[in-house]
Amino acid sequence: MSSTDSITLTRPDDWHLHVRDGEPMRTVVPHTAAQFARAIIMPNLREPVTTTAQALAYRDRILAAVPAGTDFEPLMTLYLTDNLQPEEIRRAKAAGIVACKLYPAGATTNSDAGVTSLGKIYPVFEAMQREGLLLLVHGESTAPGVDVFDREAVFIDSQLIPLRRDFPALKIVFEHITTREAAHYVRDAGALTAATITAHHLLYNRNAIFTGGLRPHYYCLPVLKREVHRLALVEAATRGGARYFLGTDSAPHPAHLKEHASGCAGCYTAHAAMEMYAEAFDAAGALDRLEAFASFNGPDFYGLPRNTGRITLRRESWTPPAAFPFGDAELKPLRHGETLPWRKA
Repeated sequence: MSSTDSITLTRPDDWHLHVRDGEPMRTVVPHTAAQFARAIIMPNLREPVTTTAQALAYRDRILAAVPAGTDFEPLMTLYLTDNLQPEEIRRAKAAGIVACKLYPAGATTNSDAGVTSLGKIYPVFEAMQREGLLLLVHGESTAPGVDVFDREAVFIDSQLIPLRRDFPALKIVFEHITTREAAHYVRDAGALTAATITAHHLLYNRNAIFTGGLRPHYYCLPVLKREVHRLALVEAATRGGARYFLGTDSAPHPAHLKEHASGCAGCYTAHAAMEMYAEAFDAAGALDRLEAFASFNGPDFYGLPRNTGRITLRRESWTPPAAFPFGDAELKPLRHGETLPWRKA
């Protein structure tokens, strides 16, 4: 463990974020904007964001939820479907949209409209490669016979490797990786393939879901894996180089739908994201490498300027609130009621 009592970083970015829509957004957007200068906004609303016009309207709604005087830029994406046309990619690029998100149909929350076969949208991939939009991949096989703990590894072999071969100039981000296989794939895949890693996948293995009973607030997709995979992610984040970077995949759900017979997948971490990353890097003896992972690697891969502001984290025990308001419901964050060892100053 490091003996450092504080660390000051270039202001980081979140390269994978869910903020939902409507009134609940007024709770979660300020949490992210307090720590991060920019965030890649996921397009899997109940009505998926599939057009440039929808993305720009969503961006305006997000900006309206940013507290006055706070500098925060949402980076918008489109949701890939079987019916998306290459012409939309040209419009998106011209409007400043930076990426498109691939959800295999049925892979996670609000993914029913996702792509059923990659071959159906090869013309869209060709347009993205030509226009310079990044492809963000939820990398899990949804074939019925695949074990939930094997879905990521199967996706690499069956879909990602052929996709990478067929579109060698397309920048791909393998999002929220959870396995040793994914970490090693990105390591070996070349300069145009990168990965985001969440704080919860760095801190926890699958035991966290079941310790002392079923704990739904630790349930996410891709699901937490064995300890050997967590250790591989820690190695990638702290020592793996410039193509691994921060993406929280913070995913808010009403508490009554998390604590349910068919609980929603997603961990809400935006309230204490940098604190959790600091905890993970501190445990690995790698606080000196947190800035590159959180603040440099992402913008460098996306071809965007690094931020100029700074944030400071201090070694200070504190306890997140038990819940936040979330429209007409409440939102219970990960680690609610537990002590965290780091706090943003």
